[in-house]
Amino acid sequence: MTYQLKKEGRYTYYEAGEGTPIIVLHGLMGGLSNFDGVADYFPKQGYKVIIPELPIYTQSILKTNVKAFAKFVKDFITFKGFERVILLGNSLGGHIALYHTKMYPEKMLALVITGSSGLYENSMGDSYPRRGDRDYIQKKAEEVFYDPKIATPEIVEEVYAVANDRLKLIKTLTIAKSAIRHNMAKDLPKMHVPTCIIWGKNDKVTPPDVAEEFHKLLPHSSLYWIDQCGHAAMMEHPNEFNRLMHEWLREHHF
Repeated sequence: MTYQLKKEGRYTYYEAGEGTPIIVLHGLMGGLSNFDGVADYFPKQGYKVIIPELPIYTQSILKTNVKAFAKFVKDFITFKGFERVILLGNSLGGHIALYHTKMYPEKMLALVITGSSGLYENSMGDSYPRRGDRDYIQKKAEEVFYDPKIATPEIVEEVYAVANDRLKLIKTLTIAKSAIRHNMAKDLPKMHVPTCIIWGKNDKVTPPDVAEEFHKLLPHSSLYWIDQCGHAAMMEHPNEFNRLMHEWLREHHF
């Protein structure tokens, strides 16, 4: 899908549909295109889908952390004039959504997380990302998915470009440390926003027991599994992901 992006003030974002707002938060190495299935499906079901570009590499190093990104999301919600929203996040985007929910529960209707960090994630390893080592980066990109063919040359090239940009590399490592520092285990039991957890049964980055732990700690959560699926369920099985999320939203009258 080719996105027609809006640029307003400091925000760049995609927007489609009318209705209850679903704000989608992409991951560290993810882009807006990771959510093509969501962006295509939910506007037809009476929702407004908004995918902002997160300022992962554009803020100062002091604002390159989970807490600052969560505040960016809150400011964006205020800028758009939304009272309350559904947040959907994958990987780091899920962690930002969780932290936003902790800090600004009054802005939240519901939360949907998939392959989220916030408790534990198996990172790219201590040597990640090896600059200039395209084969290593390809292997790591393929490990994100159950079906390695989903790691297209375009996806590998995006990761490779980040690994070979010194400032982006520093910020990537800064964010990884911030994600570990902002562990949510003690916060989750106090978070009462209805939460839908959709997880790949074959996720190697945030393994299935991470989803079980989220489910156990979040008081109002539902957990759904997608088989033969890795870390990015909405990319690997978009139809099943949309079905599960939509059924959960309807069940909760959102």
